[in-house]
Amino acid sequence: MRSPAEPVLAVVGDLVEDIVVWTSEPVRHGTDTAARVFRTRGGSAANVAALASGAASARVRFIGCVGPDAAGDALVAALERDGVDVRVQRRGTTGAVVLLVDPEGERTMFPDRGASAELGPIDPSYLDGVSWLHVPLYGFERDPARSSVLGLLALARERGAGVSVDASSTGLLASLGIEEVAAMLRELAPEVLFANETEAEALGLAAGGPAAAAVAATVVVKHGPDPTTVFERGRPTLRVEVEPVDVVRDLTGAGDAFAAGYLAATLAGAAAHEAVLAGHALAARVITTAGATPM
Repeated sequence: MRSPAEPVLAVVGDLVEDIVVWTSEPVRHGTDTAARVFRTRGGSAANVAALASGAASARVRFIGCVGPDAAGDALVAALERDGVDVRVQRRGTTGAVVLLVDPEGERTMFPDRGASAELGPIDPSYLDGVSWLHVPLYGFERDPARSSVLGLLALARERGAGVSVDASSTGLLASLGIEEVAAMLRELAPEVLFANETEAEALGLAAGGPAAAAVAATVVVKHGPDPTTVFERGRPTLRVEVEPVDVVRDLTGAGDAFAAGYLAATLAGAAAHEAVLAGHALAARVITTAGATPM
């Protein structure tokens, strides 16, 4: 049983249903394409919360918004079964994301964030006891969620909580504007920024240096099966090999799993090298299954 004295990781953002379509052949436009279809719980923030709860001695809290509907009920219940303390607002219609995964594992996503994007002002009590707040960049896509998340981040800073941000998506970076995102990160100054190789390149952080130092104390850049690089104050301090995985069918949720493993280990007192290894191990579990987390 978890002690009330254990650290609390809060994650704010999306809780949606993922409809994962594994095609068995190239898509035949205008007619049928053989496929398998899976329904899983999704949303980057919810994935991190669920996976961290299973990996951590820390307590985990999810903050978000779902519709007052059967889909929202099922998603909340599934998160609670995973041991997550769920704090949600109810309005609109619960969101869904369709993920088309071709036989080579390449993903095409069709997001409808629904109620997740309608997150309103957040009750300050949701941060009670929280020692770390994690925010995927999806939470900044548009208002009212954007303003609500920024308000929560400001409150977390006032209370002395650590903060991490995930760059989430190159498409999202492009739609928000690279310079706008970089400026926001410089203002937020998170302890940790997670990005994959293409996201880091888009933000000008792939080589570290002053640009990386300006946006986060630690920048963690993932390179798929190649070694993960950690920059501390812009300096490359770690290069951690990735153990090969025999069967990779669906990369959905791999980045969320890495963040969950890294943060869980960090809150347990692990050094950066051990935290990266924990992230790799959790990501390796996720990429052998459909979607990130079951319903």
